Amino acid sequence: MSSHDTFHALGQQDSNQDPRHPQTRTQPTAPQFNPPIAPGLRDYQQSGTPHGNHPPNIQPSPYGSQGYGGGGQEQGYFPPSGGIPQGTPQSGHGDDMVGGLSSQMGGLGVGGTYAGTARGHKKKDRHAYHTLESSSGSTAAFNGVPSGGPGMPSQFLNTDPSQSQPPGTPYQDRPITPAMSQFPAPANAPFNPANPPSNTEYAARPNFGGSNPPITASSGAPGSHQGRVDPEQVPSVPSSRDAPAQFYLDHVYPTMEQHLPPPAAVPFVAFDQGNSSPKFARLTLNNIPSTSESLSSTGLPLGLILQPLNALQAGEEPIPVLDFGEIGPPRCRRCRAYINPFMTFRSGGNKFVCNMCNFPNEVSSEYFSPTDPMGIRVDRAQRPELTKGTVEFLVPKEYWAREPVGLRWLFCIDVSQEAVNKGLLEGFCEGIMGAIYGDEESAAEDMAPNGDGESTKRNLPLGSRIGIMTFDKEIHFYNLSAGLDQAQMMVMPDIEDPFVPLSQGLFVDPYESRDVITSLLTQLPTLFSLVKNPEPALLPTLNSALAALSATGGKIVCSLSALPTWGPGRLFLRDDGKIHNTDSEKKLFTTEHPGWRKTAGNLVANGVGIDFFLAAMGGTYLDIATIGHLSAVSGGETFFYPNFHSPRDTLKLSKEIKHTMTRETGYQALMKVRCSNGLQVSSYDGNFLQHNFNSDLEFGVIDADKAIGVMFSYDGKLDSKLDAHFQSALLYTTASGERRVRCCNVVASVSEGGVDSMKYVDQDAVVNMIAKEAATRMTERSLKDIRNALTEKTVDILAGYRKNFSGSHPPGQLVLPENLKELGMYSLGLVKSRAFKGGNEPTDRRAHEMRMIKSMGALELSLYLYPRIIAIHNLNEQDGFPNESGHLQLPPTLRASFARVEEGGAYLVDNGQMCLLWIHSQVSPNLLNDLFGESHSTLQSLDPFTASLPVLETHLNAQVRNILQYLSTVRGSKALTIQLARQGLDGAEYEFARLLVEDRNNEAQSYVDWLVHVHRHIQLELAGQRKKEDSSDSSISTFAGMRNLHW
Repeated sequence: MSSHDTFHALGQQDSNQDPRHPQTRTQPTAPQFNPPIAPGLRDYQQSGTPHGNHPPNIQPSPYGSQGYGGGGQEQGYFPPSGGIPQGTPQSGHGDDMVGGLSSQMGGLGVGGTYAGTARGHKKKDRHAYHTLESSSGSTAAFNGVPSGGPGMPSQFLNTDPSQSQPPGTPYQDRPITPAMSQFPAPANAPFNPANPPSNTEYAARPNFGGSNPPITASSGAPGSHQGRVDPEQVPSVPSSRDAPAQFYLDHVYPTMEQHLPPPAAVPFVAFDQGNSSPKFARLTLNNIPSTSESLSSTGLPLGLILQPLNALQAGEEPIPVLDFGEIGPPRCRRCRAYINPFMTFRSGGNKFVCNMCNFPNEVSSEYFSPTDPMGIRVDRAQRPELTKGTVEFLVPKEYWAREPVGLRWLFCIDVSQEAVNKGLLEGFCEGIMGAIYGDEESAAEDMAPNGDGESTKRNLPLGSRIGIMTFDKEIHFYNLSAGLDQAQMMVMPDIEDPFVPLSQGLFVDPYESRDVITSLLTQLPTLFSLVKNPEPALLPTLNSALAALSATGGKIVCSLSALPTWGPGRLFLRDDGKIHNTDSEKKLFTTEHPGWRKTAGNLVANGVGIDFFLAAMGGTYLDIATIGHLSAVSGGETFFYPNFHSPRDTLKLSKEIKHTMTRETGYQALMKVRCSNGLQVSSYDGNFLQHNFNSDLEFGVIDADKAIGVMFSYDGKLDSKLDAHFQSALLYTTASGERRVRCCNVVASVSEGGVDSMKYVDQDAVVNMIAKEAATRMTERSLKDIRNALTEKTVDILAGYRKNFSGSHPPGQLVLPENLKELGMYSLGLVKSRAFKGGNEPTDRRAHEMRMIKSMGALELSLYLYPRIIAIHNLNEQDGFPNESGHLQLPPTLRASFARVEEGGAYLVDNGQMCLLWIHSQVSPNLLNDLFGESHSTLQSLDPFTASLPVLETHLNAQVRNILQYLSTVRGSKALTIQLARQGLDGAEYEFARLLVEDRNNEAQSYVDWLVHVHRHIQLELAGQRKKEDSSDSSISTFAGMRNLHW
């Protein structure tokens, strides 16, 4: 049989292709930001500013070169010297929040140990991965033993500094004092595992230096200071992001050599070695148990998060596009899997064996190549489909439903009275022009002709066409032909049976007809300001747009400012507030309107998708559950502005229209997922159309920001001598008019039990799968049931680990898996999200966020559940500028708790959907001057509708603008604009408080209380006293392992 070299030919590549070579071409490219800056820092001393009572963990210090804040703050969680936190928690920190918690539990400990020995030697018959017990021999993180040595497991540096440290650290001989820890050393000695992990077990863990013992909190410990749980000791999401982010600035991620992908919120450069990049596909378990019983013991779902068109990062190789001519790409004759790096060749290259179903296939004469004595094709290194995990195949006509053409964009613009009065019409028209032609300064340069008469730069690919419709009570079509002096309007008053009155001129090249298009979009706000039609007729407009696109397929981009109450498909106010928090509330999250459901199916059948831009003026009801059903089924997206105000939101609207049009988009799409023998697809979660369980997923459109969740179940037993393989195939038409199949191939090792599986869990994929299933169930179960199910699922996973895999620990100790330490926080974030939270919440917001969660990728969901918080009042001088390596230096992010807020501080809070700039009431006037200009020295002088920072020649202004520019590149589909939240002045301060997810808010507990609650249920499970209600409805299935009593 073939050796490991069969599956990736690293030894056959030149040094420039090796990510470990010092001269590699795949090192990440640093983001370069060069705004105008002042020569140096000013003196920010502020005299006479009252500091008041400082938080117990903050010591007052005057303003100085370190920044603006009312108090000093630790400069980071990870010092450069040894990976041990610089700061030490003060004795009284968090007393008000967590008083008396330890009286509710025997002790709180955070351990990351693994029980059992390493696996014994296994056969190397067809393993794509190197075996677990082999050592790489490197001491670098992720490739060998960390600097702390193999004695202790890593904890992402979520550690109590009072515990013992490895030799050579600056804290080795310091005495332990109450100021350093609430729990002195005698309370619990460091845990030493009986069987130290092997080198490769360390290599596979997300460890970035340091070794950490378990952390405990015991109310009865001798000498314990007040006996309370220290919030500093619970797992920290910011810590788990910041350390990998620093690591991947200077390292690439080799997709075959590493078992665990980086955290989803961390930007990284992936080097495709035959296993698809985590940006396209993430498995929940990168080591899969061989039986369903072993999987059940872990409590984890076996699933795959697919984001097939995700954008690449600078420094990554483009996806190879392969053309096999009229014969098409080689495929297995039995299961129809596409050729991939894990298929093996035999009989001298005359046959290839499918890695999915093990069927031997004949190799066509066109594709034949001889093999060497090891069974490897001699042309393997020149075949991207045999060396890359993600490839694209150009497909012949048998894969076509119709002749592929460039993407048709049809803009349906709301010109009703509300849209005109509130500025949505003007902002939407400006956004369209900005997306197609760019800003005015660069327009002339962009349109400079080349020798062929084409523009040198286009925001839309060649072959794209656009059309424009407007609607209120009537539907208006426009002839945009380039030969006209101005656009010709055609009005259709009969909306009962609408048709398309134009055969020519409706869809045009936006650059050939630029003058006509810009003239029309500029005149529309003025033209319809005299027309007073308050009721839009939306469904007839969309049916007309569908008729216009039915011959080719395409994408509709539609704006709406009021509930469509006119014509066929008119909607009514369904949400009267009386059925909130009842079992009947779930009816408001979907639609049963036959007209809208029929149109949704017709959209997909014709290869058409819709993106909606919905602006609720003053928070009015729009029935997003019905309107958004069209975008959800067709694979589009809904951008929702719940309290649209033109001066503040127009910039965000324009940026999101541009992102919609410029991100990678395909249409007329079908998706199929295949897996190895012994596994089968059990369910899909996301926004798509599936006619029956075994049919392909259908999308009118699909873009770079859309993700799908796929759940697998067992239909037999997996062979632990072989690997498990997964392949997704997306058949789609590109925006430039090519019919392609994008294949993503993923491999995972197989083990007999669940011990190894727990070591290779992808936390972000697990959270994403659970969130997608919970969102799918919102239309079937009450919100209370879903919240209970999320809690029960968290307990099941942690209790399964505690019971089966953690080894011997005191009964009162909470032991968390190494790679699931932040699972509790993410689960709490789900419970607190607008989609699932208790209390009253507008159904428009719930329905919007439910569908948003179903289509979110791992990055966007991670930020949605736990925001990034950056203090800008005490930035280092180097923060926000490139370091000596050319990478932007970022300050450490903070935990989402008000206990971290300093008096006089200013903070950026970004959850991927919005970015708040929260400013304390006692902020330094110098900070405001440097950030907003000399004319702004008080909070009251700031414009509350500011959406962006002015460009000033001050150091702080350049720093913050650079940080914002960086954050805008590490997020999902929503644009980044700032929204001011001035303490005591702006309503956005309520949103700021909601985003502090570690505190008690959103009708749910604080993070520490939540861990206490989860720990109590784990103890009941271990004691056999946990209540498990029986579900009489046997038809309720649970693909993700969610508890049957709730699903």
